[in-house]
Amino acid sequence: MNHEDLQHLNVHLAKAQASATYRMMDHVAVRRAAGARVLSLSAGEPDFDTPVHICDAAVDAIRAGHTRYTQVAGMRSLREAVAAKFQRENGLDVSWQDTIVCGGGKQVIYNALAATLNEGDEVIVPAPYWVSYPEMVQLCGATPVIVTCGSEDGFKLTPQALADAIGPRTRWLILNSPSNPTGAVYTREELAALAAVLLANPHVLILSDDIYEHLIFDGATFHTIAQVEPRLISRTLTMNGVSKAYAMTGWRIGFGTGPRWLLDAMEKLQGQQTSGASAISQHAALAALTGPQNFIAESRSVFEQRRDLMVKLLNQAPGLTCALPSGAFYAFASCEGLIGRTTPAGAKLNTDEDVAAAILDEAGVAVVQGSAFGLGPYIRIAYALDDDALIEACRAITSFCQLLSQENHAVAE
Repeated sequence: MNHEDLQHLNVHLAKAQASATYRMMDHVAVRRAAGARVLSLSAGEPDFDTPVHICDAAVDAIRAGHTRYTQVAGMRSLREAVAAKFQRENGLDVSWQDTIVCGGGKQVIYNALAATLNEGDEVIVPAPYWVSYPEMVQLCGATPVIVTCGSEDGFKLTPQALADAIGPRTRWLILNSPSNPTGAVYTREELAALAAVLLANPHVLILSDDIYEHLIFDGATFHTIAQVEPRLISRTLTMNGVSKAYAMTGWRIGFGTGPRWLLDAMEKLQGQQTSGASAISQHAALAALTGPQNFIAESRSVFEQRRDLMVKLLNQAPGLTCALPSGAFYAFASCEGLIGRTTPAGAKLNTDEDVAAAILDEAGVAVVQGSAFGLGPYIRIAYALDDDALIEACRAITSFCQLLSQENHAVAE
C-alpha cells in the first residue's frame, strides 16, 4: 500500500498492524499450497473436532428453521445459559439481562473498548499480551500503556507495576488469565492484590479476558477478578466464549457480563455494526453450555500431557529455554541463546522475528515471535497438535538449533 492509498484510510487504521499470528498462518497456507510440508504451531485454536452433540444442535436448528435474525444482544435462551454459566462456574450473581452475546470473544472486547474510549484515554495492557489488545485500543483512538511483565514475575502484572501505570486518563486495565501467549495464571491472592490497587482508583474499568478459563493445569482452581473482589463488579467486564473450551473457534460466539450501562452501550454499537451473532451458532453455543461437559475435562487432560511433552522437548534444544506454563495451550520459549547466530542457509538471527522466520524456512515449523506479543526474544509455540506431530516439530526445531551450534562452533575455530 503506497502513501496515496494510506491517505484514504482512517488515521487509526493506517497505524494499525496486522495480526502476527494470522500473518504466519497465511505464510503456512502459501507454502502448503506450493507443496511444502509445514508443521504449524502458530494457530491459537484446539485441534479437536467440536463435540457431536453441539454439531447436532446446529443441524437441528437449521432444520427447524432457526435461520433468521435474533435479538442484537443474543437469544434469551442463550443469555440465560450464559448467566447460569457465570453463576455456576464463577460465582457471579447475574441474570440474563446482565449478559451480551457477540460474534466471537474478540467482538466482546472491541465493542467494550469502542463504546467507552475517547481520544487521549489510556488502557493498561500487561505484556506479553494477545496481539490484538493494543491494536484494538489504538483503533479506538486511545493509547495502549504497555507494562512489561518479565519472567522474573512469572509474566504477570504486579500491584506496584499496576499502581505506577495508572494515570488520570487511564480508562481500562486488560487482564488475561490464563494468558495468551505465556500460559500464566493469576492466583486468587495475586488477583486480590491487584484488586486492592484498583479499589483505590475508581476511575479504572477492568476487562477480564477469561477465554482460556477451562485450560488450567496441575489441579489449580480458576479465579476471575470480579469473583475475588465483588466491589469491582460494577466496573468489570468479564469476557468468555465457547471457542477454546468447546473447540468452537469457527462458530464465532463470545459472551460477557458487566454493568448494565456498559452492556447497553455495547448492544447499541453492535446493533449498528453486525447485529446479532449467527442464529445457528447461538443454538450450538446453547447446546455447549447446557449439554454434557465431559469434553472440557478430557481436552484439558490431553493439553496438560502435551504441555509436559512440549516443554521437555523444547528444553533439549540448544539455545532455547522454556518454563512450564500453568494454562492455555502455549509454550513461551526464550530464544535469547540463538540471537546473534547465523543459520546454515546464511540468515543472521538478530531478532526473535528472524528466529521464527528461519525456523519456518529451514525447519519447516511455524511459530510466532514473542516480540509480536510485546516481549522478546521469545517464540510462542501452540501445542494444539497430536503427540506425533509435536514430537516431529520439536525434533525439527532441535535439529535446527543443533546446526546453529555446529555452524557457530566451526566459525569460532
